Amino acid sequence: MRVAPKIELTDEERAALTKLWRSGLTSVRLAQRARIILLADQGLNNKNIAAQLGIGRMQPARWRERYLQGGIKAIERDLPRGAPPVKVDVAQLVQLTTQSSPEAITHWSTRKMGTLLGVSASTVMRHWHAHGLKPHLVHSFKVSRDPQFAQKLEDIVGLYMSPPEHALVLCCDEKSQVQALDRTQPGLPLKKGRAQTMTHDYKRHGTTTLFAALNVLDGQVISQCQQRHTHVQWLKFLKQIDRETPKDKTLHLIADNYATHKHPVVQDWLAKHPRFHMHFTPTSASWLNMVERFFRDLTTERLRRGVFTSVPQLVAAIDEYVAHHNTNPKPFIWTKSARDILQKVIRANSRLSSKQNGTLH
Repeated sequence: MRVAPKIELTDEERAALTKLWRSGLTSVRLAQRARIILLADQGLNNKNIAAQLGIGRMQPARWRERYLQGGIKAIERDLPRGAPPVKVDVAQLVQLTTQSSPEAITHWSTRKMGTLLGVSASTVMRHWHAHGLKPHLVHSFKVSRDPQFAQKLEDIVGLYMSPPEHALVLCCDEKSQVQALDRTQPGLPLKKGRAQTMTHDYKRHGTTTLFAALNVLDGQVISQCQQRHTHVQWLKFLKQIDRETPKDKTLHLIADNYATHKHPVVQDWLAKHPRFHMHFTPTSASWLNMVERFFRDLTTERLRRGVFTSVPQLVAAIDEYVAHHNTNPKPFIWTKSARDILQKVIRANSRLSSKQNGTLH
């Protein structure tokens, strides 16, 4: 016949269990377990304890054994249910994520990494989040190799942060090949519980080129849409700038190195208009031109989700957007110094050089 193991409590243990049993702050489960151990200390077997407390006989047997194994702490909490948690080698996970890729695939996903390490996808995501890893994202970049990068950088940033007196600083550029896109089917409007819909395909009805000059001082934009993108159109836009700006102001124009901006005909015209001073951005550094920020706003706020059945309709929409912008313009404030930018470019070049040397060797 199987006999339950005997429990003999010390005075301290008996006092602690009695306190748990009688305390109004103790949970019902823990008070019942303490009562089971106290009755077992009095010599009652599991059957009698179960009958006295109105519970099954297995419960006194279970808590008697656990108390003998771990004392009061063993009865305070239930044993964890299910399989024990799988521990992941975090160092290995980070190394695999940053220094390898799955077979025939460009980057890891949580499920592929979880399958490889034998853990859940949520576990992989938790550790990626803790270490700031986002394999599904990629950021584009281009470091300028212009030998005069530092000089051009200091020149343009100097115009932004310390513009000359009695002069206007204009950021000029072209947004070429702006397409008049018409959707193949009418979409549904925005409503509660449903986003606005647009067809993924479209019809092209031609293109236009937007010439724009952003006034760094107040954010005003001078614009002009033309069909082509040659030195003839650029010169026409320069004449518009000449007409729409105060004649007593010197003009400092920031533009990129596109050949149109340096055409001999354009150079001859600039020579006859000495109030125009050109400042060219370094090669592969169009981000220095603040009008690019205006182009981004125009694209996201008016063009990307617009529907245009003709080029004149597209041009009218662009002109309307510029006119609305000029009613309450807000200038973009340049805060990064040329020194900070140059230090960042130097660090990027050193990392790229070390990466290239490692690949070659």
